[in-house]
Amino acid sequence: MLRPPRCRLPRPPRCAAATATGPGRRLLLSTPIFYANGPPHIGHLYSALLADALHRHRLLRGAGPGRLSTGTDEHGLKIQQAAAAAGTSPPELCERVSGLFHQVLTQAAVSFTDFTRTSEPRHRRAVQHFWGALRAGGALYKGSYEGWYCTAEECFLPESQLAQRRDAQGQPCKVSLETGHQVHWTKEENYMFRLSAFRDPLWKWLRDNPQAVSPAPFYQRVLRWLEEDLPDLSVSRERSRLQWGIPVPSDPTQTIYVWVDALVNYLSAVGYPEAHGEWWPAAHHVVGKDILKFHAVYWPALLMAAGLAPPERILVHSHWTVRGQKMSKSLGNVVEPSACIGRYTLDGFRYFLLRQGVPERDCDYYDEKVVKVVNSELVDALGGLLNRSTALSINPSNTYPCFSESCFPRILDDRETKAVGRACAEDYEFVASVASLPLQVAGYFEGFQIYKALECIALCVRQTNSFFQRHRPWKLDRKDPAEQLWLDTIIHVTLECLRVFGTLLQPVIPHTADKLLSRLAIEPEERALSSLTFLPRYSGRPCPFEGRQLGPDTGILFHRLEKPRQNGIETKEL
Repeated sequence: MLRPPRCRLPRPPRCAAATATGPGRRLLLSTPIFYANGPPHIGHLYSALLADALHRHRLLRGAGPGRLSTGTDEHGLKIQQAAAAAGTSPPELCERVSGLFHQVLTQAAVSFTDFTRTSEPRHRRAVQHFWGALRAGGALYKGSYEGWYCTAEECFLPESQLAQRRDAQGQPCKVSLETGHQVHWTKEENYMFRLSAFRDPLWKWLRDNPQAVSPAPFYQRVLRWLEEDLPDLSVSRERSRLQWGIPVPSDPTQTIYVWVDALVNYLSAVGYPEAHGEWWPAAHHVVGKDILKFHAVYWPALLMAAGLAPPERILVHSHWTVRGQKMSKSLGNVVEPSACIGRYTLDGFRYFLLRQGVPERDCDYYDEKVVKVVNSELVDALGGLLNRSTALSINPSNTYPCFSESCFPRILDDRETKAVGRACAEDYEFVASVASLPLQVAGYFEGFQIYKALECIALCVRQTNSFFQRHRPWKLDRKDPAEQLWLDTIIHVTLECLRVFGTLLQPVIPHTADKLLSRLAIEPEERALSSLTFLPRYSGRPCPFEGRQLGPDTGILFHRLEKPRQNGIETKEL
């Protein structure tokens, strides 16, 4: 490789007004843009649902204007080759595959505000302007580059990330350690980015912002990368090899490297280069662990070189396996989202992925697990509780009944163990758990632990069922005024719990939550998280729902899922 010419030191990034904190501030949430060489699978959907739940939760909190961007990455050698293999052109392939992603994300109720296609003129203009900013800052130089190139991953890989294998013909070959994809030795004259000059600025950014990469294991992984060699990065390809991409401005012999092109989508989505200042750098990127280095090392360095600040946070998740095996075309086990939504319902599949997905580790998918989780937690626990507490045999007036402070008196002293009402010590512990739930859930969403938020909600649903079962309201005598007071109080507490659960579940299962809250006659303007209070009558405050007629009975909240057929995984070829 040619020795890079001398250059200026990295400039400090300009931090826009968007970095202001507090209520009312803007925030961009983003998924990766998905590579358009094949149809979507549940890994893509999981990324999108994580971002969607965070976006919905933030809007329900009234935290300020928000945007959710997604889209398709449509340039690169892999797409050029896939189109040739399919006997079509790259634009035709991208049009079809991008349409599939748009369709699946819409079907899954992902509330995106921006769908960026890298083949769009607005994105092309943003990329070319960004390239100009890199060049103006002295961050680019032209050099001869050679190394092992992985077409599947669209990147060069060092020897330390390679392994020796045999190809389909039994010949020795080198493959990526992480993915198993074959690599080929490539020598080109490319434009190089001075990544090596940004080690210290990257260190400082991460040290000053320990939440910049979450969860913590991935933050530590990025720090370890910065301790290793950080060679300059090839950021273009010879146009004779790669025609399907954005040409380098003023050099028609070169095509801008697909990852530089793709990463700029986060800026083009917010109006770069003219209008991005209203949003950038208040951005949270949701990404898979396989593209962490691109987002946590290359992207911040590129932004700094262009005079922009890095994104606020990079939220990283792991992968989904299928019965313990990696999803792959060769194994025929790629799980297709549309089929899963059709079988398990929209909200059922959303709930499963967000309930079972743990960002820190890979998660395993199989049909029996989906059925078990959804039937146990949505059908039996949540749906059963709503059905029992609103049944005409229990609540013949079909109202939100009154709470009796004499039956469930407030305990002011934690040391007080015996109240004079009908509630027992276990009831007070349960009510305290539900009262603390909104703050717990908010903390887990902020910490990118949505699965823990759902775990807490599921626990409280079980506790509410135990409360209802423990006091057996169907056994109480309505003709006895004292018994009627206690019966109404039991139902009031149960409906209050259901109101909290329905409100908190809106970002995850929006349609089911709407059905539940409508059954309780909770109006749309009463469903915000910012104003969510639980059991105000227990604290001596009025309850706006008390005495209100319940909404229409629309039947079972969530229908039971059937047990899956043997080998019933729906798959789709990539």
